[in-house]
Amino acid sequence: MSRTILTAFRNFQCNVKNVNRITCSIASFRQSFKPNDWKSSLLSKNYLLKSCNYPQILSRSMFIQTQDTPNPDSLKFMPGVDVLGKGNTYDFPSVSAAHCSPLAKLLFRIEGVRSVFFGADFITISKNEDAEWGIIKAEVFAIIMDFFASGLPILNEATPNSDTQINEDDDEIVMMIKELLDSRIRPTVQEDGGDIIFMGYEEGVVKLKMQGSCSSCPSSIVTLKNGVQNMLQFYIPEVQAVEQVYDEVDKVVLSEFNKLERNMKLKEQATVNEAAPPNIEEKKS
Repeated sequence: MSRTILTAFRNFQCNVKNVNRITCSIASFRQSFKPNDWKSSLLSKNYLLKSCNYPQILSRSMFIQTQDTPNPDSLKFMPGVDVLGKGNTYDFPSVSAAHCSPLAKLLFRIEGVRSVFFGADFITISKNEDAEWGIIKAEVFAIIMDFFASGLPILNEATPNSDTQINEDDDEIVMMIKELLDSRIRPTVQEDGGDIIFMGYEEGVVKLKMQGSCSSCPSSIVTLKNGVQNMLQFYIPEVQAVEQVYDEVDKVVLSEFNKLERNMKLKEQATVNEAAPPNIEEKKS
């Protein structure tokens, strides 16, 4: 009983000390504050936080949500604030493309991160197949919170992809394709942590580039053929097919992914062969 009373008394003394420190900080601030000086009003907030030893409360108050995507190796992080703003996206398929973004550079330092994608109010992280989300998620949370608290720009001297621009020399079919992409297709794809960029239209074939979680998603071909192509053909009969376009970085990534997939299949086949019982004819011999 006496030990419980002693513990409660010590906690009370600790609380009194904290209250006294905050009261002293406020009193010192009131004495030095000049109402007409706007700089003093800004500095006062930092002064109070530092004097109370609570500098991290403000920077760690961000609530980040995660959302699964159709791609098991991609996860959508939503910090609750704008990232690039409505309708804007930017893709970082590899670390070499992150030179224009301080935030993307930091995210690529996390072991296992394969690509980064910025959306209007979300960040999509794609990992290597053998990496674990349990380890990556904690580091992504910390980097995003610290970065947004720093006030640094997300992009340096780079322009994000905005709504598909309709040019003066676009014919009627191209204009209709771009309008459908922006109004019906891209918003749905962005909900899944990715984006679709119009690359061209030739002889009835619409050329599109997949970004974010869609670029390496196993179901991206199904999305293009059953989703995008069917919708475009329904509204625009002139559209005959939809093709996915790859740039040089995408080709390298796809090649490495195919190599990894082949190696995994070979290992699985070797494991099955080792576990299989020996042939009866081999036993006789």
